[in-house]
Amino acid sequence: MTRTLVVAGHGMTGHRLADRLRALDTTGEWHIVILAEEPHPAYDRMALSTYLAGRSRAELTLADRNFLTDLRVELRLATPVVSADRAARTVVTADGDRIGYDALVLATGSRPFVPPVPGRDLAHCFVYRTFEDLDAIRRTVRPGGRGVVVGGGLLGLEAAHALSRLGLRAHVVETARHLMPAQLDSGAAEVLHRHAAGLGMRLHCGTAIAEVHARSDGTVRAVTLGDGTTLDADLVVFAAGIRPRDELAGALGLARGERGGFLVDAYCRTADRQVWAVGECAAVQGRCHGLVAPGYAMAESVAAQLAGRDTEPFDRTDGSTALKLLGVHVATFGTTAPPADVRPVEVVFAEGTARYAKVFLRPDTGSLLGGILAGGTGARSRLEALVGRRPPADLEQLLLP
Repeated sequence: MTRTLVVAGHGMTGHRLADRLRALDTTGEWHIVILAEEPHPAYDRMALSTYLAGRSRAELTLADRNFLTDLRVELRLATPVVSADRAARTVVTADGDRIGYDALVLATGSRPFVPPVPGRDLAHCFVYRTFEDLDAIRRTVRPGGRGVVVGGGLLGLEAAHALSRLGLRAHVVETARHLMPAQLDSGAAEVLHRHAAGLGMRLHCGTAIAEVHARSDGTVRAVTLGDGTTLDADLVVFAAGIRPRDELAGALGLARGERGGFLVDAYCRTADRQVWAVGECAAVQGRCHGLVAPGYAMAESVAAQLAGRDTEPFDRTDGSTALKLLGVHVATFGTTAPPADVRPVEVVFAEGTARYAKVFLRPDTGSLLGGILAGGTGARSRLEALVGRRPPADLEQLLLP
């Protein structure tokens, strides 16, 4: 007997879940109904800036022909879930359809955070999330103009780089003392800062946007920062982080994490054993994860559970990531935030602001816990293999070859 899986959302994580279940479900047990909010199939949001550089929507689409024509998959675009009834095991879509489910996976993703500053709703203020957002930015850009990006994390730097390539002078405003504060320490961020400045970006760290000022026609004229600096601007892009899309928690009677997100256990299960959450909307044991790699790990775990396969619990201790940003390789491996009862020994190797490496060692055994890399450092894969072991005598050569 065929069972129905409803997936609320068709972003990168929701797509990975459905695609993985297709591969594992060799007996055709599941009929997968995907209820997407956007009018497009899932696309590579991590490569969204390449859309401004000329790649087409089709090139970024993750759903291939086999997926779209699979009779086991029913993809409904521009049809988000707006309410649900756990007792009846049904969801209701924006167009009023009521759909029953045997299992429900919440993959609703996140929404951009826009600081509540005066002027944030002016014309030519944007977020950086969808094809439509980038189309609106492209229509507004005039070469030689000025753009202000609010947020110096991964997305903000991607947005600033894209504006620079479109011919704008880009300013980046970051409230933390350095760029990418969620992933990098000050030393690694300094390497990134140097490269960003070399590309012509104006960087303003340790301050926040205070107000957006309007021209007489209601479009952006300038912004004022918290330190009193005023920057001329033709547009503002808010890329200051995300918030989980957990609005359905109320309708479903499900708990949220302390900072939002559907509260789930290490297997991404809510308190209702027929309801899971994955990706940016999931607060796994209370913590949300904003990168795609953890989302993919969650999706694959839930797909395995639905297919009756054994799976490991989601492990949040390893925050490893590797990026090439603004032409600079930055990476973390192992754990860079050890538990409170472990006060690691920190060892730094650096060559000015060209390249940087920091490693964390257990104080009792000297074994490697993890590290942070920036610039032309050693391969992360080789260093990851050393986690949990005492590093070799030539560690410096491995880090800064």
